[in-house]
Amino acid sequence: MANQKKLFERRQRRVRYRIGQLAGGRPRLSIYRSGRHIYAQVVDDASMVTIAAASSGEAAKSGAAKTWNVDAAGAVGKLIAKRAIEKGVRQVVFDRGGYLYHGRVKALAEAAREGGLEF
Repeated sequence: MANQKKLFERRQRRVRYRIGQLAGGRPRLSIYRSGRHIYAQVVDDASMVTIAAASSGEAAKSGAAKTWNVDAAGAVGKLIAKRAIEKGVRQVVFDRGGYLYHGRVKALAEAAREGGLEF
């Protein structure tokens, strides 16, 4: 288990370094997940302000049956895209936070792209 944590932290450092190189003043779409929920935030690192946020708990209230599957992650992606566009943010940098781009993370990213966010 300790080896998995080290690998996760290594991926996380690598992703953060690349985001710092590519950001160019864009806000960051940061995701994190737990066993039950997936969360997304659009963060402006320059002014240290959260512009928009969404979670699978909120998406479940709007119709998703479960909060931990790929469908719930897609609902979160659509919700965060809608809220970010309402605030005037269309271009973001995707921060997967060390998680592999697969499953729920991929579903959230694709739904956010379909919702109108560009990254």
